[in-house]
Amino acid sequence: MSDAVPRSRRQRWLSHLGTVVLMLAVFFGVQAWQTRAVPKALDPMLLDLPLPMLRPGQAPSTSTLRTELAALQQQHPGQNVALYVWAEWCPICKTTQGTVQALGADRAVLTVAMQSGGPEAVARYQQGYGLAWHTVVDPRGELAKALGFAAVPGFAVITPEGELRWPTVGWTSAWGMRWRLWWG
Repeated sequence: MSDAVPRSRRQRWLSHLGTVVLMLAVFFGVQAWQTRAVPKALDPMLLDLPLPMLRPGQAPSTSTLRTELAALQQQHPGQNVALYVWAEWCPICKTTQGTVQALGADRAVLTVAMQSGGPEAVARYQQGYGLAWHTVVDPRGELAKALGFAAVPGFAVITPEGELRWPTVGWTSAWGMRWRLWWG
């Protein structure tokens, strides 16, 4: 009789373990599907397109990804750059704003404001929420699409060599972002 109780408990734990494994498989499968269009490296033509840019404490200007990445890498030599694709209308993006802001305190972060209006509208939004982000303004979502992100929020790591690694779509934890940057 004492054998029946542990066996039943063991079967329940195995059932729970199977459920957890299935959930993880579905989660990672969906992530792989959603990020399938993210290229392995930044397109050299994309790097030199003139884009509307917002920098903390400065007026909106026009720049290129190549210039902005070089400036961020100069400020954080040898480190990977976090790429965060977001939209002002995205409720999940609002939940990760604090995480991205905190990440930017000690890491290089480049954000892309996808379909959130022009530079003035994005600047007002960032000022309203106290977001001191280095931001590319992408009013039509063309840059986000070229980077392989069709949904927001999106996160990836740009290595010093220009490779895109660890792309993810949807909510990402602070630890998940930091781990991806460290592992790069």
